[in-house]
Amino acid sequence: MKKVSLALSAVPIAFWMTDGIAHHAGVMFDTETTITLTGVVREFQFTNPHSWLLLDVTNEDGSVTTWGFEAEGPTTLMRRGISFGDFPPGSRLTITGYPMRDGQPAGEWVMAVRESDGEEFWARPQDRE
Repeated sequence: MKKVSLALSAVPIAFWMTDGIAHHAGVMFDTETTITLTGVVREFQFTNPHSWLLLDVTNEDGSVTTWGFEAEGPTTLMRRGISFGDFPPGSRLTITGYPMRDGQPAGEWVMAVRESDGEEFWARPQDRE
């Protein structure tokens, strides 16, 4: 009886671990396609386990869509030369990333260029061309 209980208790853990591996594998992003958008920083969430850069992008019809770009946590970003103060709300930038596969206005942050000084911020330096 104990062997059956132990085996059954391992099933939810196996499903949880599979989901976690899929999440950290970045399968939700289309890494074969890049998007480049220009907009105004709404918020930079410099948090663990993932940081998010929220950008208000004005569409052709004048409406605004808030896009979210995911990156690594603060420690990894700081090693790449990116700090919380680099993107204050209201600053303009152009960002390139891998879009969500499901078409949502979000993606994985690859590189951003701050309009005020042209500085580049590579969240994924391995993707430099």
